[in-house]
Amino acid sequence: MKTIILNNDQIQHKINRIAYQIYESNYEEKSIVLAGIKGNGFQLAKAIKENIESICTLKVILCEISINKKNPLDTITSSIDFHVIKNQSVILVDDVLNTGKTLIYGVAYFLQVPLKQFKTVVLIDRNHKKYPVKADFKGLSLSTSALEHISIEISDGDFNAYLN
Repeated sequence: MKTIILNNDQIQHKINRIAYQIYESNYEEKSIVLAGIKGNGFQLAKAIKENIESICTLKVILCEISINKKNPLDTITSSIDFHVIKNQSVILVDDVLNTGKTLIYGVAYFLQVPLKQFKTVVLIDRNHKKYPVKADFKGLSLSTSALEHISIEISDGDFNAYLN
């Protein structure tokens, strides 16, 4: 059975709030890098980018990070080169933080280049961490059982979050 946790309006409100939080922590920067994990993380990063650009003049560089979620030791790739990221404020974005495995390997990828600042964003934090990683900005913290699953569905720009 699928139960809606957050509807599109609620998610849009959370995306807007996250955009303001990112801007507040980067208001002195000329540009930032939003790195979305391929799939829903990248879609969420695109929505956050639009919100940031609607509230300020901060230049947002968007990139997509490809991580094999089943085997994160496989090669991780980015849609932009490290020279673009160097000495930038980088924000890694994913949809759901469950065990922290995907996020920690995403963090490790960016440790290969000197950064000014590094933060993480998730729409939903499930509080089942097995790795020492946290979300600096999150839309919702939700305690669930390990047997439950959270899915984010995106259709025509509408986001909905479900508990299965």
